[in-house]
Amino acid sequence: MTSFQAMIFGALQGLTEFLPISSTAHLILLPWAVGWPDPGLSFDVALHLGTLIALLIYFRTEWIALIGSALGILRGRTQTPDARMAMQIIVATIPGAIAGALFEHKVEDALRAPQVIAIMLIALALVLAVAELMGQRKKGLGEISWTDAITVGVAQALAIVPGVSRSGITITAGLFRNFNRETAARFSFYLSTPIIAGAVAKKSLDVIKAGATIDQLTPFIVGILASAIVGYLAIAFMMRYLQTRTTYLFIYYRIALGIAVFLAIWLGIR
Repeated sequence: MTSFQAMIFGALQGLTEFLPISSTAHLILLPWAVGWPDPGLSFDVALHLGTLIALLIYFRTEWIALIGSALGILRGRTQTPDARMAMQIIVATIPGAIAGALFEHKVEDALRAPQVIAIMLIALALVLAVAELMGQRKKGLGEISWTDAITVGVAQALAIVPGVSRSGITITAGLFRNFNRETAARFSFYLSTPIIAGAVAKKSLDVIKAGATIDQLTPFIVGILASAIVGYLAIAFMMRYLQTRTTYLFIYYRIALGIAVFLAIWLGIR
């Protein structure tokens, strides 16, 4: 892999991980469309490490408070808003962690076909459109109930299917639970942090067990930096964008990309 390819992969991961358009879909479709080699498991770890860094830096103040409150829970301090949020994040992360541990490789191997990805891109776009129409968008972060948190957590488990999008499915679930758009995005990013950290740890172990090595260090560093920088900018964009705008831009994009993939297959372009 060249450093240029690593930069493109990293930027694509950072952008699509936090926009509701599916990073997995784009990282599968890019090599399929342009004929690049699959980046492999080791590089996948690097890309996820970059997005984890972006999350931890952007929400550093919040995570310091949440971790402090989580430690306070062990001492019986469970009444503060941060302690309640920390407990909700922990519980809501469990369904996604279980799904990832048990089914991620099986699902990705079985459903990596571009046709399946195109279907899922369009399907979630339609569900997100329904959520936009039906959601009352009145709940702030401090009003998230246990039912809300668990519902979004269960929805996150579906993100193992290529084309669904972790941020897409959790923001959609949040809108159905009447979160305002900014709250839906913020809670989505909170939930994604432990999941991505777990994915980095698990995939790192897989790399070690497989005896994989890093043949060229520079592309890995470039990929991590590109993923982290673009990821940080994508988070900042989403948090600001959803304060005043809808998710229809991403709905239209998902549908357009899904149709483009179907056309490319039908016309024999790929």
